[in-house]
Amino acid sequence: MNKSKHMQIALNLVSGYGAEPSAWRYPGSIPAAYTNINHFVKLAKIAEKGKIQMIFIADFPALTVDLETKNPTSTLDPMLALMAIALETDRIGLVATLSTTFNHPYNIARQFKALDVISHGRVGWNAVTTSSPVAAANFGVSVSERKERYEMADESIQIVQALWGSWHEDAWTLDVDNGQYADMDKIQPINLSGNYFASRGPLPIPPSEQGQPVIFQAGGGREGLEQAGKFASGVYQNPFDIESARSHRELIRESAIRHNRNPDAVKLFAGFMFSIGSTAEEALERRRKLMHLAPEEIPSRVNYLGAMIGLPLSVNTIDIDQSIPTEMLNRAYASPHDPRSPRALQLAQQGLSIRDILAHGVINYHPVVAGTPTQIADFLEEWFLAGACDGFSISPDVANDGVTDFVNLVIPILQERGLFHEDYEGSTLRENMGVPYQYGIDSISIPSY
Repeated sequence: MNKSKHMQIALNLVSGYGAEPSAWRYPGSIPAAYTNINHFVKLAKIAEKGKIQMIFIADFPALTVDLETKNPTSTLDPMLALMAIALETDRIGLVATLSTTFNHPYNIARQFKALDVISHGRVGWNAVTTSSPVAAANFGVSVSERKERYEMADESIQIVQALWGSWHEDAWTLDVDNGQYADMDKIQPINLSGNYFASRGPLPIPPSEQGQPVIFQAGGGREGLEQAGKFASGVYQNPFDIESARSHRELIRESAIRHNRNPDAVKLFAGFMFSIGSTAEEALERRRKLMHLAPEEIPSRVNYLGAMIGLPLSVNTIDIDQSIPTEMLNRAYASPHDPRSPRALQLAQQGLSIRDILAHGVINYHPVVAGTPTQIADFLEEWFLAGACDGFSISPDVANDGVTDFVNLVIPILQERGLFHEDYEGSTLRENMGVPYQYGIDSISIPSY
C-alpha cells in the first residue's frame, strides 16, 4: 500500500471514562465524568488538536452493566453530547449511533440533519439494528427476527435519506426584496410507505455544507455486509487479526461494487484499544492497576480465559500471579470458537502469569496494545499497510489522560512516518474522510403512496 494514503482515526469516547470498566476509579479520572459535558468537550478539543478525523459515540438504549461497581457504557445522550462538542470545535467529525429498530426514520432524519447544519457539515449516523431483549423491553416490544430487523433498517435508511433530500439544495432563497423565504416547489413530500415505516415529509431543514450526514454501519453477517455496501461510507468492524480484517474489508468492497458504488468510497475502521507507557512494562503495570481496581471482574475473566485455551482455570484452584503449570499447559489449545484464543495461548506458552495474560487484554472486545508510543504506532502501521483497514476506531483504556497521550505521543510518530495527515483536508466530514458529496438518495425501493 502506498504510504501517501493516510489512515483515518475515529476516537470512541464511550461514556467519557475510557474502555476499561474501572476507568472511573483510575487516578486522575473524573468520577462524575458521565454527567460532565465539559469533559467530553475537552477530550474532543484535544482530539481536534491532533487532527483526528472524528469523534464516535456509540449508544445502546438500555442499562447493560451493574452500576454498583462499573460506570455506564454509553453517554447520557449521544446527540446532546455531540451538540455540545459541535459548538466548541471547528473541524472534527461528529458520529453517533442510533438504532433503526427503535427509532422512527423521521426523528432520525430530523436530529441528524439539524446537527449536520448546526455543525456546518460534520455529522455522521451509525445506523445499527438492535437485538437485545433488554432494549426491546424499554420500548414495550419483543425482539424481531434478524431478517426483519435488517428489512426495517433498509427501509429506515432509505426513508431517512429521502427526507434529507426533500428540501432541495437551492430551495432556500432568502429573497428579502421579493418576500420569498423559500421556493416551496422545491420542498416536497416524499410520500413513502413500506412494510415497517412510512413518512409523508418533507423535512423542513436545508442542506449542510456536505449535503447530508455520512452514513456508517457496524453490523456483521450477510445482511450487514449488503447494507454496508449499499448505503455506508464508513464501516466499523471488530477483527482480531490482519487476515480476518483484510478478508472483511474485501467483502465490504465487493458489496459496494454489487451496488454500483466505488469501493474506495467505503472506509473501514478497525476497533483498537491501547494503554500507553514510557516502557512496555509501565504500560502493562497500568493495566494491572486497572484490574486491581475491579477485583469483582477477575474470577469471571480467569474462567473465560480458561475456556479460551481449553483449561479449567479458577481463582479458587490456581495462583493467578504464577504462570500456568506445565502439566496443564501441555493440554491447552486455542478454542476455534473465539478468534482471540490464539493470542491468549501464545502468551500462556511464553510463561506469563495468568494476571499478565489478562493484562494484555486478550479478552477485550478489540485488539489491545499495552506498550510505548512507538509500539502502538507499529501496530497501527502494520495493519494499515497490510490493507486490513482504512483506519481505526480507537478506545483508550482511560480517557482522561489516554486521549492526550495518544495525540501528543503516537500521532507525531504516525505523521513522521507519512501515515497520518498533518491537517484537515477540509471543513466537512466528507472532505476529511475522502468520500463523495451526497444529498438525498438516487434510487428508492420503497413504494410511494
